[in-house]
Amino acid sequence: MAEVSVFNMQGNEVGKIELSDSVFGVEANEHLIKMAVVQHLAAVRQGTQKAKTRGEVSGGGKKPWRQKGTGHARQGSTRSPQWTGGGVVFAPVPRDYSFKLNKKEKAAAMKSVLSEKVRDSKLVVLDEFKLDEIKTKKFTEVLKNLNLDKAYVVLDGDNDNVVLSARNVEGVKTVPYTTLSVYDILKYDAFVTTKAAIQAIEEVYA
Repeated sequence: MAEVSVFNMQGNEVGKIELSDSVFGVEANEHLIKMAVVQHLAAVRQGTQKAKTRGEVSGGGKKPWRQKGTGHARQGSTRSPQWTGGGVVFAPVPRDYSFKLNKKEKAAAMKSVLSEKVRDSKLVVLDEFKLDEIKTKKFTEVLKNLNLDKAYVVLDGDNDNVVLSARNVEGVKTVPYTTLSVYDILKYDAFVTTKAAIQAIEEVYA
């Protein structure tokens, strides 16, 4: 089992914690990591491109001229695609770009990136992370004590004071352990969490 240091909010080492090899000590599966990132990016893609087909544009109910005898080509509507103001042929419509990964693939990708954080010494474990009040200055002091500027902060439960204190800090994102994202773990350099969150993560992904 890998063993990492546990720090307090003042940045002092107060102990050690053993990490489960089944979660924090697996070999990285680069293919599944890539698929998890692509899935995340596809899910947040809006897909709102839209143009109107000839059945959706307004007007054009009247035949512009009689069928024969005018010398013009036959026309049934002024909203046909060849007319100005007409509909678009094969017009783009809003679509959903998201796709699914099965549970085992998602879990394997998550364990891969968590293990990489441990190997790169980017996992910072606190004994607890609690603030008595909503104060951005106090939150930034904790990061400064840990020699961090940017971080992905994973909490073990609802901690509104920490979340609200961090919301205006650039380069920081706070989430509960239940909403971990492979994309965000890769995006942020440091992974900051608590002993309780580590135990909860191991229970979820063991």
